[in-house]
Amino acid sequence: MDDPKLISDDQARDVLRRIANMYPDAEGSLLWDTRFHLVCAVLMSAQTTDKMVNRIMPKFTEDFPWPQDLASAPISEIEADINKLGLYHSKAKHLKAMAEMLVKDYHGRVPHTKAELVKLPGVGEKTASVVLSDGFGIPAIAVDTHVSRIAKRFKIVPQNYNPHQIQQRLQELLPKDEWTETHHAMIYFGRNNLPARLKDVDPYSVLK
Repeated sequence: MDDPKLISDDQARDVLRRIANMYPDAEGSLLWDTRFHLVCAVLMSAQTTDKMVNRIMPKFTEDFPWPQDLASAPISEIEADINKLGLYHSKAKHLKAMAEMLVKDYHGRVPHTKAELVKLPGVGEKTASVVLSDGFGIPAIAVDTHVSRIAKRFKIVPQNYNPHQIQQRLQELLPKDEWTETHHAMIYFGRNNLPARLKDVDPYSVLK
């Protein structure tokens, strides 16, 4: 990008690869056993931590093993399983509607294209990217708050970029076979090395 306020493409690639090298074994931290439960877990993780989602997933997966079970469940039963999460009222509605669409339009199977995934209630581009990369092994960089913060703090993207623009920029910089591992490494780096509370820290000081 030809912007004097941003680092060059080569510098950006160097930052991203150094982050990836810091966390070579990074992977998704949500617990799931099927692609359906992966969609549910990522949908529930909005504005809460993966740890909180993982605490409720064992009972949730036992109560709702298949899309048909979730689709036919009363909202009150879904809320009872997820009421420790923030925004659980709206999440319960999205979960039920998402399962209903899977049953009605996809024979209870999770689709494997972004265009189809984002049609599901409650599923945005980030959730779709996680499902594609972690569930189907299709390369993608999902932009959550950590990925967004790192991209902006290192001046890889402008401060006013939205998640879609950040995703496009990061995926332009790296070959596809590095997208998923870089995404996971950036999340670990954001959590452990550059959390939001360290607003005044030089990001390069915590980059090995």
